[in-house]
Amino acid sequence: MHVPQFFVGQKLTMMVNRYEIRAAGPDGAPGQLMAMAQQKRMAFKEQVTFYSDEQRTQPVFSFKARKTIDLGSGYDVHDAAGAPLGFFRKDFGKSLLRSTFHLSGPDLEATGQERNQLVAIARRLVDLPFAFHFDFHDPAGQLVLSVERQFSMRDRYTVTVPDPRLDFRLAAAMAVGLDALMGR
Repeated sequence: MHVPQFFVGQKLTMMVNRYEIRAAGPDGAPGQLMAMAQQKRMAFKEQVTFYSDEQRTQPVFSFKARKTIDLGSGYDVHDAAGAPLGFFRKDFGKSLLRSTFHLSGPDLEATGQERNQLVAIARRLVDLPFAFHFDFHDPAGQLVLSVERQFSMRDRYTVTVPDPRLDFRLAAAMAVGLDALMGR
């Protein structure tokens, strides 16, 4: 399922990170709830489950770390039945000055980096809620996914998916993963 634009917003709670994924409405503003994600804080093996409803009764997809506390192991994305949808991982070597992620799915490979090198360096020096943007390109240089953090105290993202090869679930997992894995 391809969704060309959606929004991710974090809801603040004490024990878990919660995210709302909303479709872009006809006016371009956040509209219908597409999924609700939840991540336990301080878990030994990172896992985020996405649900179809706010009450979190129907899981629809998830991502889970391949290894316990291994910074470079990567994350598998699965549908509700456990079938693989794709994979992503942070490239820690390339992320020292500019965060870099690799994303793969059926017939798709892409690498994403923070768009602005100066903002990337500033984020490492000052703990402020900087607006940052990630662009993911395939090996041919085509834009596959763009995740733009809005400047605010709450984490909010606009996610644009110009490439129809990228499944909404994998794009949503990557967008939430950026927030969760970068400690925002």
